[in-house]
Amino acid sequence: MNGRQHRASPADPWALLHGGLHWQVPARFNIAQACGERWANDPAVAGRTAIAWEHEDGRSGTLSYRELHAQSLRLSAALAGLGVKRGDRVAVVMPQRPETAVAHLALYRLGAVAMPLSMLFGPEALSFRLQDSGAVLALVDETAIDNLLAVRAECPLLRQVVAVGAAAGRGDVDWAAALATRRRVPQAVDTAADDAAVLIYTSGTTGPPKGALIPHRALIGNLTGFVCSQNWFGLGRPEASDEVFWSPADWAWTGGLMDALLPTLYLGRPIVAWQGRFSAETALALMARHRVTHSFLFPTALKAMMKAVPRPRERYALQLRAIMSAGEAVGDAVFQWCRDALGVTVNEMFGQTEINYIVGNCGRWVDAQGREHPGWPARPGSMGRAYPGHRVAVIDDDGHECPRGTPGDVAVHRLDVHGRPDPVFFLGYWHNERATQAKFTGAMADSWCRTGDTAVMDAEGYLWYQGRSDDVFKAAGYRIGPSEVENCLVKHPAVANAAVVPKPDAERGAVVKAYVVLAPGHAASDELVAELQRHVRGRLAPYEYPKEIEFIDALPMTTTGKVQRRVLRLLEEERARR
Repeated sequence: MNGRQHRASPADPWALLHGGLHWQVPARFNIAQACGERWANDPAVAGRTAIAWEHEDGRSGTLSYRELHAQSLRLSAALAGLGVKRGDRVAVVMPQRPETAVAHLALYRLGAVAMPLSMLFGPEALSFRLQDSGAVLALVDETAIDNLLAVRAECPLLRQVVAVGAAAGRGDVDWAAALATRRRVPQAVDTAADDAAVLIYTSGTTGPPKGALIPHRALIGNLTGFVCSQNWFGLGRPEASDEVFWSPADWAWTGGLMDALLPTLYLGRPIVAWQGRFSAETALALMARHRVTHSFLFPTALKAMMKAVPRPRERYALQLRAIMSAGEAVGDAVFQWCRDALGVTVNEMFGQTEINYIVGNCGRWVDAQGREHPGWPARPGSMGRAYPGHRVAVIDDDGHECPRGTPGDVAVHRLDVHGRPDPVFFLGYWHNERATQAKFTGAMADSWCRTGDTAVMDAEGYLWYQGRSDDVFKAAGYRIGPSEVENCLVKHPAVANAAVVPKPDAERGAVVKAYVVLAPGHAASDELVAELQRHVRGRLAPYEYPKEIEFIDALPMTTTGKVQRRVLRLLEEERARR
């Protein structure tokens, strides 16, 4: 998207939406009020389900918007009694469960900064984040209490541990007792839209994790992408809607928090919380049981479904109307399966913790008069186009926009197409001004922000993902984007998943190497290696086929479902040094 002016034509809904959208960000804004309090005070919505939850042990229940708000008030009173004040960082170490949502709303109400941490973090990961953030309190359940207590002595600023669920009795205060004690509910802190709300540490796919400080206004900045990628989810009043959202994305990450939980609550719809292991069959059954209409599913989850249940609608009464996918390229094999087997054209989305939900697709949109229109068509393998309100380009090393068709860094401008500040931006990296400045091409108020991802933008503004800037490599002088080779490999019936990295080579600098996870019923062999090489060579350029293939039980993944190619690349570099 070049420049700031766009001429809308009836044939181009993308240009029409971009030209017509003007951000309306109030000076004072608080996520707790927008996602909880306003619905609890709305008689038509207060009694409606906010969260429908299930545990893998069979327990289940619901929490209405009235109950969600009431519990958040009691928790805010308890936390204030424990000394939590405006600006304090508080760790939330819990999976998808009602208490996680309650905790977030209570912290936002106090003006504190919620620091969600994955239940999958080991002691070292927890210790680093708790120390680096200076967290004063942690809310933790049975999934993470052991690891947190193991490092508590290393975190001198961590004054209190609130034990949730089956962790009761192992902290300083039990959640149930804290909410049962009657206290005066403190007045909600009057936060500015620019005030910090969340501190999320990046997943570390490209190096040590950095804490991205997210303001309250960022939720507003997420909404255009969320609504578009979910084919106009949230249209009309909540009480007139049958929409239900679910995603397996952990609420401890941007994908679960800002792409699922908070926007769903902002729009007054119910969200399903599943506390248990992911499997293709479990996910499909859960969506059928709750009549889920909209979802965010990682490409890895979709691949698992495609391999495990090729014809899901023959077994499950699915109600899906929209699926957004992000984290890695979906690829045309999965794209086609979603359209044929699920009956949904998947909308790919691209964003990151610092500047989330900026690029993607949209199947349909509805104008102010209630008339439905087709969106911009999804193209298999493309990340999509910039969502309304975000000025996106592909730039070179010097910060200049690349000619269409030329690879470069995907970047977002701090100002939208009308020259107004884009609310989606983070405030900066926690205690890391150098890294914050390096993210931008100039002054933060009026410059490009690099995502660290490489892509090509075509003549119509569609972006085609090449990989992380440090994942793209050269082999024998040719530039290799790993996602294209991986997508080709996954089309073979023997391949469940794949990751492509450079293997150091004395003569050619590097050769293409693929790590392959086999689908059930297939065994590793030299014959299969040759077959997969022929499979890729016959579909891509000759220089792109993997010169070496190594079979592996599982790929290294982040807890957000992204393949950690960096781990495999470092492994190859270490092997080369031996």
